[in-house]
Parts: sequence; structure tokens; C-alpha cells
Amino acid sequence: MTSLSPADAEQLRLAFQRCRDMDGTLNEQLRAYADASRAVFPAYGEAVDRLVARLGGNGGGETAPRPGDAMPPFMLPDEGGRLVALPALLERGPLAVMFFRGHWCPYCRLNVRAVVQALDRIKAMGAQVVAIVPETQEYTGQLKAESGAPFPILTDLDNGYALSLNLAIWLGAEIQHLLSYQDMAKFHGNDGWMLPIPAVFVVGRDGIVKARFVDPDFRKRMEIDDLLAALESASREN
Repeated sequence: MTSLSPADAEQLRLAFQRCRDMDGTLNEQLRAYADASRAVFPAYGEAVDRLVARLGGNGGGETAPRPGDAMPPFMLPDEGGRLVALPALLERGPLAVMFFRGHWCPYCRLNVRAVVQALDRIKAMGAQVVAIVPETQEYTGQLKAESGAPFPILTDLDNGYALSLNLAIWLGAEIQHLLSYQDMAKFHGNDGWMLPIPAVFVVGRDGIVKARFVDPDFRKRMEIDDLLAALESASREN
């Protein structure tokens, strides 16, 4: 199968809801959705395996900032068009800078939801979160509304900031064909089919990366307990 039928899309929607509502860690939810997705749309699961192997062989994301490195600054528009700069955020406390693929990605939606559920604990330690996606403000606004995220969701149009961190990847013709039911050109304002590798950088108030999670396999994400531990450690340093 090389395309997603309406019946298959409905099966995936129901699978997403089941995984979203299940007890378990974020990565348990993600694995459950990956298994359900592979059963419904095996061609896509196999293509993703090949993409991940290619990226791993090329060291995908390996040269992104590491603990001890300075986090390169950014100034990007939020969902309302207001410019948000890294230095201004860090004045308020340590920060988790999180890269997501987009509002259409079920793995990202599960990830954002899990972060939202942990926000009370994040705020209690004086820390904060910012999300970065390669979509236009119309779609960052959709992600914010659906997730109920009170933190900024920034537009990195054309993946400029992700490219500067060596996180941006071309999906390749095979994935492009299999995802052709998604209007990526509309979401991104271009037809480049570039996405960031999902990643998390925990940055201290001094602008130094304290912890990171970078995995070319977008089906795996930084566990919430690990995120909380890294933010708590960064909060104690400041």
C-alpha cells in the first residue's frame, strides 16, 4: 500500500486517541502508536525504518549543540506574530527548547500533550518551555489550540534555525510520496519537504546547554521524567 485510504486514516485517528488516553510513559504511548500505525500503514513504517537507518549512518543530529556548549541565539515569531528571543526567555529562568515536526505529526502531538501535563512541575522549579516548528503561524496556532499549550510555539520558517543546529533533514522521495496526503507545502509555506529532527535542549540561564535529547527516529522522544530532572538540575545551578 502506498497511499492512505479514508478508512485507514480513521483507524489511525482512533489509534491515536487510544494511545493518548492510555496509562504509561510518553515513550510507551509513542511505541503503542508506532505499532498501531505500522499495522494500518506498513509501507510507511518500513520507509521510516529506512530513513532512520540512513540518518543514523550519516550521523543525523550528532553535531547539534551538546552539554557544555553555548546555545545559539534565536529570534522567531510566535503563533501571534510576536518575536521571541532566546536571551529574553533565559532572563526568566532555565528553558527547554523543543523542536517538533508539526501539528500534523501524531508523535509530536502526544509529546506536546505530555509536556503540557507536566507544566505545573516545570513552573514550580522556575523553568519554562518553548516549542519550535517549521510551520506557518496558522498551524502553530492550531497546535497550540489543540494541545492547550500555554508556552510559545515558534515558527522556524524554512528550518533556518534548525539548519544552523544541524537538525534539519530532507525526508526523501519515498517518504514524500507516502505522506502526499498531507499538504506540507501549505503547512510550511514551501515545498522543500524539510523537517527538523525532534530534539530537546535544556539551557541554563547562562545560555549553556545542560542536557539534550536528539534522536533521528522521530518515534522516540525525551522522557518527561528525564526532562524534569534536567530542568531541576539547571534550576539549582542558577
